[in-house]
Amino acid sequence: MRIWLSKPFYEMLPYIYLLAGVCLLLASLYLDYWLWPTVCLIAGVVCLILGLFVWLRRRDFRRKRNPRS
Repeated sequence: MRIWLSKPFYEMLPYIYLLAGVCLLLASLYLDYWLWPTVCLIAGVVCLILGLFVWLRRRDFRRKRNPRS
């Protein structure tokens, strides 16, 4: 099964994950109701790790594919 995304959205996906992670981490500082700070903290860290993972995988794949860079 393939998921088809437009090229601009696909290229921005790691940065969207990183931005979402930073926003969730900031939200965890300001929220003070029930378990929301913990939920935002965990989701923020997961988004940051996912964004870095996708960005590093793409960088490594593109370097192997194009030996000039």
